[in-house]
Amino acid sequence: MGLRCYFGGTAIQTLRMAVIPASSSSSRFIFGRPLSKTLTLNSLFLRRNNVNYLTRPPFTLLTKALAATAVQAAPPTETIDRGVVKPQWKAAIDFKWIRDNKDAVALNIKNRNSNANLELVLEIYEKMLAVQKEVERLRGERNAVANKMKGKLEPSERQKLIEEGKNLRDGLIMLEEDLLKLSDELQQEAQFIPNMTHPDVPIGEEDRSIVRKMVGCPREFSFPIKDHLQLGKELDLFDFDAAAEVSGSKFYYLKNEAVMLEIGLINWTLSEVMKRGFTPLITPELVRSSVVEKCGFQPRGDNTQVYSVEESDQCLIGTAEIPVGGIHMDSILVESMLPLKYVAFSHCFRTEAGAAGAATRGLYRVHQFSKVEMFILCQPEESESHHEELIKIEEELFSSLGLHYKTIDMASGDLGAPAYRKFDVEAWMPGLGRYGEISSASNCTDYQSRRLGIRYRPSEPTSTNPKMVKGKFTPTRFVHTLNATACAVPRMMICLLENYQQEDGSVIIPEPLRPFMGGLGLIAPKFSRAE
Repeated sequence: MGLRCYFGGTAIQTLRMAVIPASSSSSRFIFGRPLSKTLTLNSLFLRRNNVNYLTRPPFTLLTKALAATAVQAAPPTETIDRGVVKPQWKAAIDFKWIRDNKDAVALNIKNRNSNANLELVLEIYEKMLAVQKEVERLRGERNAVANKMKGKLEPSERQKLIEEGKNLRDGLIMLEEDLLKLSDELQQEAQFIPNMTHPDVPIGEEDRSIVRKMVGCPREFSFPIKDHLQLGKELDLFDFDAAAEVSGSKFYYLKNEAVMLEIGLINWTLSEVMKRGFTPLITPELVRSSVVEKCGFQPRGDNTQVYSVEESDQCLIGTAEIPVGGIHMDSILVESMLPLKYVAFSHCFRTEAGAAGAATRGLYRVHQFSKVEMFILCQPEESESHHEELIKIEEELFSSLGLHYKTIDMASGDLGAPAYRKFDVEAWMPGLGRYGEISSASNCTDYQSRRLGIRYRPSEPTSTNPKMVKGKFTPTRFVHTLNATACAVPRMMICLLENYQQEDGSVIIPEPLRPFMGGLGLIAPKFSRAE
């Protein structure tokens, strides 16, 4: 279950180290932090010999688009001259593609309920192109002056050229600063634009999502059923009250067989997914906030789901998708390495801002939990087939545990920013009397890789045009990334406890899990009611 990532704002949800507060279309874009939208071109008006040097603001727009690689090449720094704050990283956003596909991008923003300001992005882009054109013109004039000074000149003529060169140099410094500032503002605004959307995705809010598969049917009980909270209390499996005193609400202690159940679920899931060719990982659980942003999540917002460590550039992860996504950051992979398939275990931490009510009680929505996540990096033309592979693995895992579930093709308004398409799995939870999300599988195309800088070099040229090949190397391409939940432990526990409860208060352990729980086949009450 990936973190949702369409939160905005500027407030910081902090985590003190001792106290935790309660909490084939390709994409070209990212969701990021807002900076000032104020545009300044004050230094466009240069003076030479007290005469306005630039005679026609605004300048004629440059029709040639700025290449995405040029944006990516800018070195990351904290600040620039004149007190302008510069972002610490830049995505390889294809601004020309955005401009050339304005109508499609605008419709996509609307369909996904995004707060991106496309008009402002295009406005800044055109201004930046104009300044860039003027910078190039002044550089050409400066070079021409430098060439003139190489010949034999009268002293007065040489002095005149020296003054002209100085004016050109000063003008370039100011224009280059403005160009850098505009580039930063453009980057920040464009980072709000979400990924494009698969043409088969239903348009609308969550209620427009389509059920693509239904497996099994709800179990019929001949006795009054209990929810997982009551079962856990009677079987002495977890303690929310003590955890609330120690850590706060929405934390819990696992006890007795629940500990074995969590470890059994993790080991069984890892074993099953590894059989399908995935490399196992245990990831860091603190990552840099920039990596969180590059994956499409918002660590600095009023309703953020991310815990940020106070006085640090680090955040606690809400999903292993984030550290696994960063493992090949700023790399050029060999084509023969693809696809790369990982299955990662981690603890996950979420503020769960705004979460309340009976639908979120117990283990269903908590601040800390264990999860096994699948992640794939692949060639663009293979990402849709790998998306189907991931949802098939999820369905096989849940079916082998005997769960009743439905697979849903999620509507555009519920995709978040990174996903091109997302399939959710919702399982029947009889004690709660409803279906609950237990996993999702998302194809993020090149949305994350353009931000994380993960590319590969094809072994063969991608074009018949010889100009596309520089020397012996073919141009690099961005990989596509996909993620899917193999096992979110707390929600899987809800399903197992509630679906496998017995009339005597015990809970049967499904056959596949028993070898991973020391052969345990039943969680039985530890004392009789008479005691």
